[in-house]
Amino acid sequence: MRLHRELERTPEGGQLEPQVPWTAWLMLGGRGSGKTFAGAWWINQLARASGGITLALVGPALHDVREVMVEGASGIKSLNGPGDRPRWEAGRRRLVWENHSVAYAFSAEDPESLRGPQFHGAWADEFCAWREPDKVLSNLRMGLRLGDAPKLMVTTTPKPIPALRRLMTEAVTVRRGTAENAANLSPGFLDHLTALYGGTRLAAQELEGLVVEGEGALFRAEDLSRARAAFAGEAPGRFERVVVAVDPPASAGGDACGIVAAGRLDGRAYVLADRSARGLTPGGWAARVAETARAFGADRVLAEANQGGEMVAAVLRQAECPARVALVHATRAKRARAEPVALLYEQGRVIHCGVFTELEEELMALGSEEGAKHSPDRADALVWAVTDLMLRERAKGPRVRVV
Repeated sequence: MRLHRELERTPEGGQLEPQVPWTAWLMLGGRGSGKTFAGAWWINQLARASGGITLALVGPALHDVREVMVEGASGIKSLNGPGDRPRWEAGRRRLVWENHSVAYAFSAEDPESLRGPQFHGAWADEFCAWREPDKVLSNLRMGLRLGDAPKLMVTTTPKPIPALRRLMTEAVTVRRGTAENAANLSPGFLDHLTALYGGTRLAAQELEGLVVEGEGALFRAEDLSRARAAFAGEAPGRFERVVVAVDPPASAGGDACGIVAAGRLDGRAYVLADRSARGLTPGGWAARVAETARAFGADRVLAEANQGGEMVAAVLRQAECPARVALVHATRAKRARAEPVALLYEQGRVIHCGVFTELEEELMALGSEEGAKHSPDRADALVWAVTDLMLRERAKGPRVRVV
């Protein structure tokens, strides 16, 4: 069975299935970013490619599954021509293709309904709107046991909930802002909302698809948005100083290794790159730090020594790091170290030379109750870098020793 030839829309960019091996694909998108279309396209392709398979469609409520995921403007049935559409069987709450593939509808309001059934694949929509996301997801995953490689796709507008953060650590995560789907939205929709909410936490979450934080967070979405907007498209050719800051992981399989390059020019700090990575051995992250220092002509590398001490300097030397290594010791809490840097962002004295989504999410989590539960490796590295470039002369907290 082929797709309807007259279908005009096709997925693009982040709507396409990841090209790396995956079992869970998480798509974080703003309102109207095209995440429903991406999920519908993927599940429809999966159903048509292999006849007779069993799939699951999970939404916040059964009404959402039918009205949005199945029969909505970007739902599964909209992807097929009038004579080629799967049929919805309301009594059995399922969608049936002519090749006998079947997708059953489930409500996240009833996690126990997922006990028993088994599937070849599943699409879960608006995960962050579920009342018990962990419980529903665990029951759904227990049922993904048919075929050679059952897969799960999750689409949602993000919220700063623990369940989403846990999912982000193990799923292939992509993001898609509302602006990327502007051609398929009503004229003026995006401009109107941007004029009303642009630069706020609401816009960051609902339009850009970022995980933002609430009460107590130090870094404001509007300041980070301004830091991005101040970038003219090309970093200055020369800086007064360039540093690479590294926050080493406590273990190879746990937290990420935070690696951030930044430079100073005319009283401003320029964030040049976020080269942070997860799952690297000490030799692996040391080599990544050395390569970053070479790429940006760093004067020195700042390495937090609270985890590992002399070992940190030793592995960087073994990696033939081209810059001097300065060990920095945290003598104050993360919030206290980050507060002066957050003030620099408020003053417009920090510029982001690129889009550093994961770094910005960690910055917006610093200081919040939820953020305290996670290791902000990227954000820690940025705080060390900006502190050294902009505040070193008057900072009395950290101790710096060059080795």
